Amino acid sequence: MAKLKIRDKKVKIAITKDKKKKDKADPEAVPELPAEYSSPTRDEEHSDSRDVSQSSDSERSCEINEVEENDLHHPAEESDSSEDEVAPRNTIGDVPLEWYKDEEHIGYDIAGRKIKKHARKDKIESFLAGVDDSKNWRKIYDEYNDEEVELTKKEMKLIKRLLQGSTPHTEVDPYAPYVDWFDWEDKGHPLSNAPEPKRRFIPSKWEHKKVVKYIRAIRKGWIKFEKPEEEPRHYLLWGDDSTSAESKRQGLKYIPAPKPKLAGHEESYNPSLEYIPTQEEINSYQLMYEEDRPKFIPKRYESLRNVPAYENALKEGFDRCLDLYLCPRTRKKRINIDPESLKPKLPSRKDLKPYPSKCYLEYLGHSGPVKSVSVEISGQWLASGSTDGTIRLWEVETGRCLKVWEVGQPVNHVAWNPLPQLPILAASAGHDVLLLDTGLGDAEEQHRITELLHVEESASTDDRDLVSWAREEMYGGIRLKHTKAVANVEWHRKGDYFTTFSRDTKAVLLHQLSKKQTHNPFKKLRGLAVSAVFHPTRSIFFISTKNHIRIYDLLKSKLINKLETGLQEVSSVAVHPGGDNLIVGSKEGKMCWFDMDLSSRPYKILKTHPKDITNVAFHRSYPLFASSSEDCTAYVFHGMVYSDLNQNPLIVPLEILRGHASSKYGGVLDCKFHPRQPWLFTAGADSVIKLYCH
Repeated sequence: MAKLKIRDKKVKIAITKDKKKKDKADPEAVPELPAEYSSPTRDEEHSDSRDVSQSSDSERSCEINEVEENDLHHPAEESDSSEDEVAPRNTIGDVPLEWYKDEEHIGYDIAGRKIKKHARKDKIESFLAGVDDSKNWRKIYDEYNDEEVELTKKEMKLIKRLLQGSTPHTEVDPYAPYVDWFDWEDKGHPLSNAPEPKRRFIPSKWEHKKVVKYIRAIRKGWIKFEKPEEEPRHYLLWGDDSTSAESKRQGLKYIPAPKPKLAGHEESYNPSLEYIPTQEEINSYQLMYEEDRPKFIPKRYESLRNVPAYENALKEGFDRCLDLYLCPRTRKKRINIDPESLKPKLPSRKDLKPYPSKCYLEYLGHSGPVKSVSVEISGQWLASGSTDGTIRLWEVETGRCLKVWEVGQPVNHVAWNPLPQLPILAASAGHDVLLLDTGLGDAEEQHRITELLHVEESASTDDRDLVSWAREEMYGGIRLKHTKAVANVEWHRKGDYFTTFSRDTKAVLLHQLSKKQTHNPFKKLRGLAVSAVFHPTRSIFFISTKNHIRIYDLLKSKLINKLETGLQEVSSVAVHPGGDNLIVGSKEGKMCWFDMDLSSRPYKILKTHPKDITNVAFHRSYPLFASSSEDCTAYVFHGMVYSDLNQNPLIVPLEILRGHASSKYGGVLDCKFHPRQPWLFTAGADSVIKLYCH
């Protein structure tokens, strides 16, 4: 059928008693049907159709009965609304009719002529036309072709069956008898009722043996698969020799030779006048260097017969052969990238404040190079050790020297106890480690310190041949006597354990202050120890050798990780307060940042100092870390570690701190951060301790 759009206007038809009797007598007749009614006028013209009186509806029903009766005896002409018989008059396809709303036509016919719109009737004319025409209720309006279509008897039957939920065609039997295609005669048991055998769920052992036999034959070469070499059926008709040679070549990739430059206008035998140089230009060529002179000077000849032989033809051909034979060729890929875009986008230094930038205070008093400094946990006191054999206690804010201990040997390292209620200072001097009472606590703290620093002469140790505990008579502390020179002293976070090691032996010792005991749990250490530190929050211990950093679990007493630095020689190690990152300084001026959750290799390698790095340090609360070097400088960096594991740490260089004088003993020997403020202490070989503030 043609594309029709039926209006949403339903007209109810009253069926009289005579019509009902006729329906019982003739079942083929068309009964009452809610037809789709629409007038050829606009949508607004149909709004008053509901005001028709009941008397007019009864008269119309009588006329409908007469029309249907005539249709039963005299078949009416078939409408041309069927899509199979007559094609639609409008040829615009699926174009919306709204596009022709303001036009005088609604489309084009098959000949390309415009289809004019019909005149619209008003409401009165539409009503009168419906009253006069008895078949008006069977007419519908086709907007697509702008015409009225009258439904036939056959179409009315189809609509009726569809509204009743039946099939459109009467010849279709929805309850056809079922045809059993399976043959059930002379069958003992149905196939679907047989139980599944067990062999269907168990792999076949015979197939397994057969497969193993074939695998063994293939591995031993008894069965060989020969694939015939098929010659390519297609080839590049206009391809160059380099493409074909590259596909056949085995080994290195073939690189075609560069093509010689093609001849231009200046090589013509009769070039234009602008290509011919003047005599002055030819004379100027003689003043140029040989490599800058033009290789060919164009000349003009009247005809091609007057052109002489080219003088350098044989020489240039020979040079070309030498270039192809002797000159190696490499393929270079040039990428046009802006160098500025390769630089990482770092935040401004103003946004990363505060950080130490200026020298605020100097601590003077040592006569030799200051090798180590340590800040008390409260940030009020500073301890320093020097090669002049003294340990000094300073007040941080004023720079006043509060106390001096004359040790008599060069002091290599000093470290405060991390507990604020135990102001005990540990210092390594020569072969001994001194545990000194600074006297800074109150009476109760002093009483506890006195008990901790009391040691019997017969203190038991697990390694008597390495360490012996003895009382320090001069300063009222404890002296741990080692067999070799002690290089470093580091405290555990709980303040009861501390570690010492010597760079002459592989022994890294753990000492317990409360029980006066010494242990050597790392007897199978490979290489000499360079640095040893405790984890800030967990029972993990870091031992650094010249090339590697080994991480041990103290509770399980086993190696859990090994970091590869890739450096020539490690000089110092510092662990981030979070515990998942650490920095390593080397004697070649490089500093490595390790993300232990990411990899065992460095996340970043920073080439900062031109000389050896003496120490590296993290700040306890601020995202800062620093490094000191023998070039008399200290570098301050911003190092932000995020809690999101998918985000990498942010490392930004901030400041280069200068001020120490160079000497034969080195430059800056140590650096430490203030525990609460963004301040940095540096100890130099010029016997000066400097405090840098923001």
